[in-house]
Amino acid sequence: MKKVIRQQIREMLAGLTPAEIHQWSAQACARMAETNEYRKAEVIMVFLSLPVEIDTTPLVLRAWRDRKRVLAPKVSFEQRRMMPIEVRSLSDDEVQESPLGIREPIQGVPFPVANIDLVLVPGLGFDEHGNRIGRGRGFYDRFLAHRDWKGVACGFAFEKQVLPQVPMDERDMQIDMLVTEAAVRRFGP
Repeated sequence: MKKVIRQQIREMLAGLTPAEIHQWSAQACARMAETNEYRKAEVIMVFLSLPVEIDTTPLVLRAWRDRKRVLAPKVSFEQRRMMPIEVRSLSDDEVQESPLGIREPIQGVPFPVANIDLVLVPGLGFDEHGNRIGRGRGFYDRFLAHRDWKGVACGFAFEKQVLPQVPMDERDMQIDMLVTEAAVRRFGP
């Protein structure tokens, strides 16, 4: 079931025009910056977008202007985990594309998970209950299950990626909120 949903969403995303991606990304970033969760956060972790997903660049630039510390995950495939690394620039001397096509910091000291206030969580699909379907490797699920994680987990995607329901299993972690170009949704108690 997850495999089919992933394929359908990948096909939909591949059909988006650069103009749609740019416009909807800018709208979602502006909407995110208006939330109390963003305003209160001193340290945020963002994903560095792939070409066919929502672009976090406008939010990163805004966060720097707002004097926030910005982190991005560096993936350790050997350890099967992500390490939050502070980024101060999106230039090629600080960020590179990994062999799997993921943009990540080149180097840096891992930032303490307990000190991260807000993490933007990518995904292929999200639903109205705070569930998400990722790319299938479980990196964000393991990150959000970390014993020191206490911040806000915010899904960040296009409205077209919001489904009535996505299948979940025992390893899948829910998000606290979801921001798209069209809405802010909050979940939980």
